[in-house]
Amino acid sequence: MVCTLLSVFSAFSALINDTMAAERTFIMVKPDGVQRGLIADIVKRFEQRGYKMVAAKFMKAEETLLNQHYGDLKEKPFFPGLIKFISSGPVFAMVWEGKDVVKQGRAMLGETDPLKSKPGSIRGDYSIDLGRNICHGSDSVETAKKEIALWFKPEEVLDWTLPTHGSIYE
Repeated sequence: MVCTLLSVFSAFSALINDTMAAERTFIMVKPDGVQRGLIADIVKRFEQRGYKMVAAKFMKAEETLLNQHYGDLKEKPFFPGLIKFISSGPVFAMVWEGKDVVKQGRAMLGETDPLKSKPGSIRGDYSIDLGRNICHGSDSVETAKKEIALWFKPEEVLDWTLPTHGSIYE
């Protein structure tokens, strides 16, 4: 009886921990990051932190996709230049999964303005100008869900178990 209760508790505990760790975020290496050969460095930082990549694609983003993605910025004076820049070359779009990955991913990227980013953050280490800030990261769980659905078909986002899951999460 005790053994059965422990088994049930362990299974329930693992399910809760897996659910807590299942938050997803959208991260994109912009054309400046791609051109500078920073994809591997950015991927490495997320992997070393313990996050799991569940989708990725190297692609040229069409203006229609970018107009949807950056739709909330349409009224800003920099919008046309932003769309022109992001569509100017390939990007590396990714979905990362893990505990609190949206908030932590944004912290790893640093401030939108690289000059306000701390050393050790991706933007703090690799960029200087606001218009060439290397990468994009979802700013909320809700935004992440929308961005992931915009950039990836459901079958492109994989569910798999990270072999080191037990070494990363309690």
